[in-house]
Amino acid sequence: MAKILVVDDEKLIVKGIRFSLEQDGMEVDCAYDGEEAIQLAKQNEYDVVLLDVMLPKFDGFEVCQAIREFSEMPVIMLTAKGGDMDKILGLEYGADDYITKPFNILEVKARIKAIMRRNARKSGKGGKQGNRVISAGELKLDQEGRRVFIGEREINLTAKEFDLLELFVSNPNKVYSREMLLSLVWGNKATESGDVRTVDVHVRRLREKIEPSPSEPRYVHTKWGVGYYFRILE
Repeated sequence: MAKILVVDDEKLIVKGIRFSLEQDGMEVDCAYDGEEAIQLAKQNEYDVVLLDVMLPKFDGFEVCQAIREFSEMPVIMLTAKGGDMDKILGLEYGADDYITKPFNILEVKARIKAIMRRNARKSGKGGKQGNRVISAGELKLDQEGRRVFIGEREINLTAKEFDLLELFVSNPNKVYSREMLLSLVWGNKATESGDVRTVDVHVRRLREKIEPSPSEPRYVHTKWGVGYYFRILE
């Protein structure tokens, strides 16, 4: 059974989300401020955290940042603001996705289930046999276990960072536009919103984690005016 944490100070919204998710057989915990959310996240391992931006005590950005200090559990930010800055800030602090209020509960459930499908592969429930590991220099990507290593050191990536790197590593030297990456990694809904800076933020965060020198990348390169591609510089 999937376990979800819903964090919002608007109790009617929380009640509605909780009811809908429980109807789909999910277990739901609720928090109404940032401090309570952090405590619950430390005490439990959630499949997804739905996290509102505007919260008492600690805002959603601070909560997301705190969670990232001890866990890579997927975080979807909920924001009443349609501005790009909130979306970019959420991604900067380690969120995997965002949904703008007012939202359709069907979209919320679709995003949650998409993340759960990816996590099923990580826990070995995806139905595939064998362990596919792609090596590129010192970088090793375990597709079934959804783990990444540089040499012997494991790199902790968020769900979207892993999806992005997996796409790159599986298709070396292929140049992807930001629009194409948005569609392939985030899906059609994200493409409709057209926020390609989401891609830039994730590429930068990915470089900070896997590159010896992010300003002089060895793995993920920029094709100026076109997009990004994966290549190993010897």
